[in-house]
Amino acid sequence: MSAAEKGAPSAAEKGERIAKVLARAGLCSRREAERWIAAGRVAVNGLVLTTPAVTVTAKDAVVVDGEALPTKQPSRLWRYHKPAGLMTTHHDPQGRPTVFDALPARLPRVVSVGRLDFNSEGLLLLTNDGDLERKLELPATGWTRRYRVRAFGTVDDETLAKLKNGITISGVRYGPIRAAVDSKKGANAWITVALTEGKNREVRRVLEHLGLTVNRLIRTAYGPFQLGHLEEGEVEEVPGKVLREQLGGELVR
Repeated sequence: MSAAEKGAPSAAEKGERIAKVLARAGLCSRREAERWIAAGRVAVNGLVLTTPAVTVTAKDAVVVDGEALPTKQPSRLWRYHKPAGLMTTHHDPQGRPTVFDALPARLPRVVSVGRLDFNSEGLLLLTNDGDLERKLELPATGWTRRYRVRAFGTVDDETLAKLKNGITISGVRYGPIRAAVDSKKGANAWITVALTEGKNREVRRVLEHLGLTVNRLIRTAYGPFQLGHLEEGEVEEVPGKVLREQLGGELVR
């Protein structure tokens, strides 16, 4: 006999944390939702929230900035070829151009899966589902991020091979990294790098620790999704069938 047949409450009846509900509605990530709540932008049943420690159900009236929560949409994912010179944020305090300013107007509101820093380029995944974004970023997902890096300095495969056991830099532990020299021209080398953690500026910091100066960094893959032949600035949606095959039903609503 199923839980429903036994009369057990469904997930919707039991409710979900408000930050998760906002994320699943595609408004923001869970982290952003918590900031919105702290700023007094979210109300439930007419009461402005002061803490994210609130559970809501489908019966509750959730309002953000005075507008009702939009109807849940199916999870969607896009591949985007991020150019260098864009911040991966919805708002930059310094006024620098952002990824979201540059996206085509035809896209719904999306959040990025992870980030690429201002000077980095290549594959950036975008989704309308903030909860999916969070799941895809978790190290437990085990997805490999792949990069092509051009760096100035002296390097060889023997030195790079030592990174396979991980490395600690200034008290920060970085997990196993697979790296190898692709080609050399003068004092510059092209290096392929693969890792699963993706800490902030990890590739740059690790290579700089080896005495290299990174002058170009391109992400070519994030898990099963490839940059492929996407032109700089181009966006292409991942077909729903492919999304379900790669992520499984438990990750896609």
